[in-house]
Amino acid sequence: MTYIVLFIPIILIGIYLYLDFKSQKINSAQKSSEAFKIYFFKWILIQLGRYRRNKLEKNTKDVRKVQESFLLKQLKLAERTEYGLKYEFSKIKSVTDYLSRHPLTRYSHYENYIDRMMKGEVNILTATQPSIFAVTSGTSGKSNIIPMVKRQQTIFFLDGIALLFQVMKEFFPKTCQIQKHLKFFYDPIKWRMSEAGIKIGPNSSSPSNSKSVLYMYSTPIPAYRIVSEPELLYIHLLFALKEKLLGMIEANFTSIVYNSFTALDNVWDDLISDIEKGRLKESLDVEDSIRNELNKLLHPDKERAEELRKAKQKGNIGLAHRIWPQCNLVIGADSGSFELYASKLRQTYLKDIPIYSPIYAATEGLLGVNIWPKQLPSRYLLIPTVQFFEFIPLCDCDQDQPKTFLMHEVKEGESYELVITNATCLYRYRFGDVVKVTGLHNQCPIIEFLYRQGQFLSVRGEKTSESLFYCALCKTIDNWSDVQLVDYCCAESVLVDDQTKDQSTLPSYHVYLELKNHFNSINVQQLQTKLDENLGSESYVYSSFRQKKSIGPIQIHLVQDGSFHRLRDFFLKNTSSSFNQYKVPRVLKTKMAVDFITEQCY
Repeated sequence: MTYIVLFIPIILIGIYLYLDFKSQKINSAQKSSEAFKIYFFKWILIQLGRYRRNKLEKNTKDVRKVQESFLLKQLKLAERTEYGLKYEFSKIKSVTDYLSRHPLTRYSHYENYIDRMMKGEVNILTATQPSIFAVTSGTSGKSNIIPMVKRQQTIFFLDGIALLFQVMKEFFPKTCQIQKHLKFFYDPIKWRMSEAGIKIGPNSSSPSNSKSVLYMYSTPIPAYRIVSEPELLYIHLLFALKEKLLGMIEANFTSIVYNSFTALDNVWDDLISDIEKGRLKESLDVEDSIRNELNKLLHPDKERAEELRKAKQKGNIGLAHRIWPQCNLVIGADSGSFELYASKLRQTYLKDIPIYSPIYAATEGLLGVNIWPKQLPSRYLLIPTVQFFEFIPLCDCDQDQPKTFLMHEVKEGESYELVITNATCLYRYRFGDVVKVTGLHNQCPIIEFLYRQGQFLSVRGEKTSESLFYCALCKTIDNWSDVQLVDYCCAESVLVDDQTKDQSTLPSYHVYLELKNHFNSINVQQLQTKLDENLGSESYVYSSFRQKKSIGPIQIHLVQDGSFHRLRDFFLKNTSSSFNQYKVPRVLKTKMAVDFITEQCY
């Protein structure tokens, strides 16, 4: 009898799941077994997410205690490592002890330790071997390598991914339907391996680390053996177009979504032809074995091809909704430098489909989650159980060891450099993010991401931030109603060879703009003057330097169509960044990159 009583809840849950699944609308072309896997995976994540959300709410009510608990647990895990013994972690019994015993650090502090770990030495920074040596994107400088242990991946899954599904269930309930997603992601061309046999590469979501859930996506599994981005993007688009009942579009960044839609424009006719004929175009550079497997999944579909032609005839505004009438949501980061792409998507391809920027994270780990998906600009609740957070006021960022503030000490409306102690091996680490505290949720800071510290212009120590410059640029472009900003980047004059436009030798900002509809409608000299004025009105410091003639006028260079696609390819070829990680560097920091974008000028 006891066993029967124990099994009753399981039986009832099973009956509920069966009946609920049967009530769902399923694509007639989809196998029932695959549909149930999608249904069950989402159901499990929503239950986990609900549990983690309740726990998060509780933890936000006593962040001081929760933060100290996280910190002391992390120090306990590492106290017998070489690093833990050096800094006497076993003697640290409070946050106060920690702040007084351990300095603020940057990446150079860890380089030697990480080099030794990559050569196979153990118990250096971590008590267990890393699961991956994660490579940062290198957007604001050279790429760094960060060890990551499985505990950190578990944290990301539970407090990031699972909680995300709970939020989607609450605000976008149709996303829980049994529909496939289009996910734009790619594997590195080749994984590097450390001497210890551990992978070295990007830690972002990729096909190779998502094998257990690839059935959820519209792209067929054989396609993920394609490693070249243009060819795999073509397959992503082809099979997504075939999937009329597509429910969601995903990518790490809205820039990836935007670039994918612009690529769709360029190969539209080929894609429609492939759908109509039921076979891949011969010119697509893929292995014969992959081609054969994909062709078996295609069949001539003139009806769908005609639907797509009619959808395209009405232009790009609202195109995604006409292609996929049941697409309920697009997921991708839209903060900081991605705001430009999100704004363009909302005005064009994705009109009438909401964009949700769910997670604030970095290679160093999960940082926050957006539990207010319908509010703009996107805001993130810092999660007190995933990092130990410290905050440096912007006025003190130039100091090597400034005083820091804790989560319960920050002030609403103030901006800070963020400092973290993560769940792997970084302690009081200054990783470069600048955030603004926009409010509190119970006792927990709500932040907006502003910019990366390396992404500012400073020819006289003025430190013009990425966000401030972008605001001035948008105001400037708005003066020309027909002109659209496609993309932009900047460089300091010291890196620019050709300064004939500026006859003075004063240091200045060089701005590279890719514009649409600019011919015969824009005067570059007027544009330069207006941008200079707007930047001065946004920044008293910049205005002061200009008035004192310590900084020369802004120099604008118009670049050819497609220049920023070519810049992306340049960075992917010459840096450790992957397709999934790439962010347009708003401030170019190397002579090689500046020379490349200069070659794209008219």
